[in-house]
Amino acid sequence: MAREYKIEDYRNFGIMAHIDAGKTTTTERVLYYTGKSHKIGEVHDGAATMDWMEQEQERGITITSAATTTFWKGRDGKMHRFNIIDTPGHVDFTIEVERSLRVLDGAIALLDANAGVEPQTETVWRQADKYRVPRMIFCNKMDKIGADFYRSVEMIGSRLGAQAVVMQLPIGAETEFKGVVDLVEMNALVWRDETLGAAWDVVEIPDDLKARAEEYREKMIEAAVEMDETALENYLEGKMPSNDEIRALIRKGTIAVKFYPMFCGSAFKNKGVQPLLDAVVEYLPSPADVPAIKGVDAKTDAEIERHADDSEPLSMLAFKIMNDPFVGSLTFARIYSGKLTKGISVDNTVKGKKERIGRMLQMHANSRADVEEAFAGDIVALAGLKDTTTGDTLCDPLHPVILERMEFPDPVIQIAIEPKTKNDQEKMGLALHRLAAEDPSFRVKTDEESGQTIISGMGELHLDIIVDRMRREFKVEANVGAPQVAYRETITRRHEQDYTHKKQTGGTGQFARVKILFEPNPE
Repeated sequence: MAREYKIEDYRNFGIMAHIDAGKTTTTERVLYYTGKSHKIGEVHDGAATMDWMEQEQERGITITSAATTTFWKGRDGKMHRFNIIDTPGHVDFTIEVERSLRVLDGAIALLDANAGVEPQTETVWRQADKYRVPRMIFCNKMDKIGADFYRSVEMIGSRLGAQAVVMQLPIGAETEFKGVVDLVEMNALVWRDETLGAAWDVVEIPDDLKARAEEYREKMIEAAVEMDETALENYLEGKMPSNDEIRALIRKGTIAVKFYPMFCGSAFKNKGVQPLLDAVVEYLPSPADVPAIKGVDAKTDAEIERHADDSEPLSMLAFKIMNDPFVGSLTFARIYSGKLTKGISVDNTVKGKKERIGRMLQMHANSRADVEEAFAGDIVALAGLKDTTTGDTLCDPLHPVILERMEFPDPVIQIAIEPKTKNDQEKMGLALHRLAAEDPSFRVKTDEESGQTIISGMGELHLDIIVDRMRREFKVEANVGAPQVAYRETITRRHEQDYTHKKQTGGTGQFARVKILFEPNPE
């Protein structure tokens, strides 16, 4: 089976932001407009496709990063394949963002137009900086009371130290938000409310925005021409680049992580999502546009590179383990090079084990479709792997490589856990083992002195969800509490004792003198 879409037409990207900026709502609109889902799922109704876990639907938050594949026809008329990962915004689940960014080629950073840059925005931005992930910015919730697009632009510079290149201006704000001004084409897009955002009108820029649009277009062009000496010389001589040249230069700067194109809209009100999808095609990189993945030759320890090419030896990184109630353990892997076929054996070079690729799936949140082959740039779920855990490399046995491993933060909170009944002791051990395999930021240990089982995680919510998942998925009821502290006694100051022993009962007597000094160990 040949590759259906060229690697240049792939876009692997994630959606990241502070909690409640509208990541899942935006992803739901993306799925709706790309035809992946035929109704819009709302987070507040517990009906979002990407929030498929019961706990996510009840709490209205994203807990685990969900992957999906969908397709979009770009402005160039070609179909593009999108592999999208919707990540959590809550600080307790920051590990999900970390491991997603490690395997993605680009990201959309969402801002709440009312709040601008928030604390977790700064955290995920730093994580993306660590992996040099090209980003676009979408200023969401333009319909919200207090929405201020220009303040958000200013905060990106002051709080993130990043250069935002404004590509759109909002028409109106709060309840008056109607559409956007496209600064490349210099026209206005106004959405029709009655079509759920599926249709919009291209109209002239409103008079009160014309001067501002000219000002921001000039800033955009100045940022763009700096990416190319010829374009810069022409611009300084008074020759303006064409719209296609502007797009090409903005793409170049975005992929080089020099600046970040910024868009605006309201996902909830169905405004601004389609131009954002066009922008993903135009500005975010394909797997072929990003630098080759570096690794170490498993035999010689020499540094090697693997390019995003089907003809190169197979290499992929397992970035997530998930327990599926119908399929069992699923390993999500990003294929960096080569071709993966069902039924072959691959090497796990980190564990020194062989794995057979039995079943290969393309995921959409928690639904799945079997595939026979996958290629460089694909993200697939593999069923039935025995020894592979998060961060392991799987590769061609004839060309062994170890890709750069992932780093995970240490837990910050720990509690003791015990089953409510003695019969559940074994089941609890199995459940905790499975959950720890899924989530590298969750640790389990047995305290040697108290004999208690101690679980550690990134926060109270994180551990709450773990205990809740044990109850729902593994049918284990558990009690939790503070770990017992094993108290020890010790001396606190220096003490000297002198004792003389005398005993005379006739015959040879007994005599001894003992002098003893106690003092605390300085260490």
